[in-house]
Amino acid sequence: QFFRAASGRSGACSARPREVAAWGRQPRPPTSQELSMLTDPIADMLTRIRNAHLALHKDVQVPRSKMKEALAAILKQEGYVEDVAGAEKNITIALRYEKGRPVITGLKRVSTPGRRVYVGAHQIPRVQNGLGICILSTSSGVLDGMTAQEKKVGGELLCEIW
Repeated sequence: QFFRAASGRSGACSARPREVAAWGRQPRPPTSQELSMLTDPIADMLTRIRNAHLALHKDVQVPRSKMKEALAAILKQEGYVEDVAGAEKNITIALRYEKGRPVITGLKRVSTPGRRVYVGAHQIPRVQNGLGICILSTSSGVLDGMTAQEKKVGGELLCEIW
């Protein structure tokens, strides 16, 4: 009765008996490896930081990659986070608060996989009239906007943080 060829009717169910048993089960939660395969991992990192700040968490874990490590190092260097600790699969970012309020008030992903944004050395934007930073991926590595201007290199404008 489960196979179309066996029943001879066009309206019969064509599912195999093995698949019928799986219909009633709840889908399993995704594994950490499946979660790390995202379209835009940088946007995912920024969203995790934003959500952790809104929930007043002390730290946040993000899946590890060289690009994310470089972004986190710049955030630590500029004083936006307390500490960055890397493990084998995850990066733990200790968030910074002053008087109970998050130091990072805004994060914005500029260049996305669907719309890449490139800037020259003289076109690097000032974020929040100089109160924030922008992060670029350049031929000299991942740099903040001021360092990129000093080195006179442009590149892909990854994000803005203020």
